[in-house]
Amino acid sequence: MNIQPVLETEKVALYPLQQADFEALYSVASDPEIWAQHPNKDRWKKDVFQNFFEGAMQSKGAFKIIDKASSEILGSSRFYDYDEQDSSILIGYTFYAVKCWGTGINHAVKSLILDYAFQFVSKVYFHIGASNIRSQIAVSRLGARKVAEQEVSYYGEAPKLNFVYEIKKADWLECHVN
Repeated sequence: MNIQPVLETEKVALYPLQQADFEALYSVASDPEIWAQHPNKDRWKKDVFQNFFEGAMQSKGAFKIIDKASSEILGSSRFYDYDEQDSSILIGYTFYAVKCWGTGINHAVKSLILDYAFQFVSKVYFHIGASNIRSQIAVSRLGARKVAEQEVSYYGEAPKLNFVYEIKKADWLECHVN
């Protein structure tokens, strides 16, 4: 499984994140409101975001999310912890510009990512911060169910409590056949 493909719909494109994308992505991430429910609430600060970005680059599974109509960066997401034996992968580290909230962009992006992932795995997991109600609701709307709680160590940061959500391929295909 290629964990950093180019994925596109008519509205959005996911391109592999490049080092040269830092300033454009930081201009989105610098809004404190994005991180208000996140376990790492100060990620809007440039030095803290720099650490997040370095982790994204090292993951080799991170994307920049582009609005195809305007060519502007809307946010970022990534694949990580691909486990061929378990037939699973995680999707996370996702954030969007506040102007995208409630517009269907997250659903469109996650559907695109899930359709791709389920060509290769039978389960997709999400780590969602325990206090991130907005993201918990969003993944629940995709059909994910909470299956565990786990301390997660973000790259270069202290561990934080996350809820683990799961979507199984059979359930996804049953509800999202095109």
